[in-house]
Amino acid sequence: MSIEKIVEQALQDGYLTPAMEAEVGRICDNASELSIEEYMALDRLMGALLTGEVVAVPRKQFINVMEELVLSEAIARIAEIEATSESTLDVGDIAAYALNRLPPLYATTEEGANYQRQRAKTELHELIAQQVGEAISRYLDRPSFFPERQALGKSTGNEVLKQVSNLLQVYAHNFEQKSPS
Repeated sequence: MSIEKIVEQALQDGYLTPAMEAEVGRICDNASELSIEEYMALDRLMGALLTGEVVAVPRKQFINVMEELVLSEAIARIAEIEATSESTLDVGDIAAYALNRLPPLYATTEEGANYQRQRAKTELHELIAQQVGEAISRYLDRPSFFPERQALGKSTGNEVLKQVSNLLQVYAHNFEQKSPS
C-alpha cells in the first residue's frame, strides 16, 4: 500500500493503526527518496494528527504467558537430556511445536499475567509437560531432511528479496523453456 493510500484511509477512518504506521515507516526506510506527493501526504497526515482529525491508535502491550511457561519446561527438560546424552536439541523448534498444541494465555497487566501463570500451574501443568515431552520426542525422531533450513530471525525487506533472488537463481533453470529440437 502506498503512503498516499494509507493517509487517505487514515483520514477516512479517523484512525492511524499501528500496522498503517509501520507500513509508512517501512516505505520511508526503504525509499532512497520520497516523491512530492508522498511528502504532501505525510504533511496532511501530520496536520490531521496534530488537530485530532486522525488519532493514532496506541500499540497494545500484551504477553502470552504460555510462551514463558513452555520455554521454562522445555529448557529444563532439554538440559536433562543434553547432560546425559550426545544429543543437541533446538529449544525454538520444541517450544513452537508445543505452543501450537496449547491454548494461549494472553495478559495485558502484571496482575493478569500472574493470574494466568497461577491458572496454568494448577490447571495446565500436566498438559504443558505432556506437549513439551511430545515435542522433544518428535524432535529426536525427525528425519534429517532440509539441512538448508534457516532459522527465523530479524529480517528486513532486503533480506527477503535476497532470499527470493537466491531461490530464483537456484531453481530458475528448471523452468526455462526448452527450444524444440
